[in-house]
Amino acid sequence: MAFYVYIMTNKPGGVLYIGMTDDINRRAYEHREHILKGFTSKYNCETLVWYEAHETRESAFERERRIKKWERAWKVRLIEEMNPDWRDLADVLI
Repeated sequence: MAFYVYIMTNKPGGVLYIGMTDDINRRAYEHREHILKGFTSKYNCETLVWYEAHETRESAFERERRIKKWERAWKVRLIEEMNPDWRDLADVLI
């Protein structure tokens, strides 16, 4: 089983949400369809722009907590290294 750290946004250069899950396809769908009420629903963060797989829940949790403390510019750089066009990676996964 894999665990994922991911970043959702509402538009390129927009609001960023960092989360963790054990099912990236399900979680991207839940955000896109506003099934999960909260931050991503409030700010329309429907686009999966970055994710990273981890072997353990603990390592994914630690990475998520670390990234959440980063400066915004570092988060943007992380996204653009993997996904320079900020396209929706959920389209590839689902």
